[in-house]
Amino acid sequence: MKIAFFGRAFDPSFFDNFRLLVHLLEEKATSFQIYESLYNHIRSYVQFKCPVTVLADQSRTEPDTFCLISLGGDGTLLDTITLVQDTGIPVLGINTGRLGFLSAISSEEISFATNSLLTGDYTIDKRATLQLVEPDNLFGSINYALNELTVLKRDNATMITISVYVDDLFLNTYWADGLIVATPTGSTGYSLSCGGPIISPESRNLVITPIATHNLTVRPIVIPDHSLVKLKITGRTQDYLVLLDSRSRPLNKTTELVVTRAGFPMNLICVGQKDFYKTIRNKLAWGLDKRN
Repeated sequence: MKIAFFGRAFDPSFFDNFRLLVHLLEEKATSFQIYESLYNHIRSYVQFKCPVTVLADQSRTEPDTFCLISLGGDGTLLDTITLVQDTGIPVLGINTGRLGFLSAISSEEISFATNSLLTGDYTIDKRATLQLVEPDNLFGSINYALNELTVLKRDNATMITISVYVDDLFLNTYWADGLIVATPTGSTGYSLSCGGPIISPESRNLVITPIATHNLTVRPIVIPDHSLVKLKITGRTQDYLVLLDSRSRPLNKTTELVVTRAGFPMNLICVGQKDFYKTIRNKLAWGLDKRN
C-alpha cells in the first residue's frame, strides 16, 4: 500500500499528530511519497520505518498510489487536484487549519480516520470538477478546478463587463468586479461570500455568481453542469485575472473563456457517517440560538 502526503507548513503543535498518523499507517503501508515542501518541514521531527520517496511539489502523484493525504485547510486540499489530476486517486483531508469544509478530519479524529482507511470502512465522495476548455493552454495541462473558475479585474478604479452565454444562448451582461462559475463544492466558497446559494455536492449543477455587480437586480443563477459557459470580457483596462481555485493567470481582455464540467470527478475519502447538512450547520454556525 503506497500512501502519499501533501501539505503546507503547520504549527509545531501538530507534529505529535503527524507522528501518530505515520505510526498508524505503517501497520499496512509499504512506502510513503511525501511532497518536498512538507518533507522539508517534518523530516527533523518524524522517523519513518517505511521507505520514503520525496516528490517535487508540482509532480503528479504516481498512479498506483492507494490514497493521498492532504494536511492543512481547504486551500491545501484544493491544490491536490493538480497532483492527482485525472488518476482517480482518492484524497483524505486532515484539517490543521480553521474552518475545514473539505479537510474535515480533526486532530482528535486521526486514530479513527486512519483505522477506517486501513480497514476499508469509508466511502468515496465523487465531487464534480471544472475544465477551462478555451484557451486550452492558459494553465497548461492542469486546466481544471474543484471549486471554481473566477474572472477578476486587476484595476481597482474601474469595473469590467462580462457577457455570459450558456450553450450559445445569451444569459446576461454583468457590470461587476468579476464573475464566478462554481461547482457544488465551490458553492460554499467564494461564491457563497458573494451571495450565491449553497448547492449539495451530489447536485449536477453549476452556479454563476457576479462579484460586486453594479446591476442591483442581478442575482446568481444555477444551471445544469453539462452546459458550456462562454465568457466575453470587455472594459477600460487591458487585462484581468483568471483563477482556477487558487491558481491565477493574467489574460488580455480580447480572449474568450469557455468552461464546462470536466470529464472526471475528484474522489474525496469520507469516514464515519456522511452528512453534508450537518457539516454546513456546524461550519456555518446555523441554529446557534438558545431557543434551539
